[in-house]
Amino acid sequence: QVQLVESGGGLVQPGDSLRLSCVISGRDLRSYAVAWFRRAPGKEREFVAAQRRSGTNTYYEDSVKGRFTISRDNAKNTVYLQMNNLKPEDTAEYYCAVSSTLILSQVRVPGAYGYWGPGTRVTVSS
Repeated sequence: QVQLVESGGGLVQPGDSLRLSCVISGRDLRSYAVAWFRRAPGKEREFVAAQRRSGTNTYYEDSVKGRFTISRDNAKNTVYLQMNNLKPEDTAEYYCAVSSTLILSQVRVPGAYGYWGPGTRVTVSS
């Protein structure tokens, strides 16, 4: 049974940074492509960032490019999302997800990911 658990969310001010973590248990992280999605209050879930299984290809939603960085530590079976220069519009519940069969055309598609964490809340407010 694969399980994902996110952590690192919180209440921060605009311009601050946060690093989200997602620990995967039950399977070697090297078997998976990984991604972060988010759902803002009253909105649909949206893609944030993804990284292919090899770790050499990363993808970002346009609004977070240059501010967010997805990475992984396979030895720790952990995925990270470093978020810098946070803005109020980044306020959302953040979810990590993994896929063992991801193809390039589906990187931004939630349904392409088979396992999800319960989420961690990020609130950006002054």
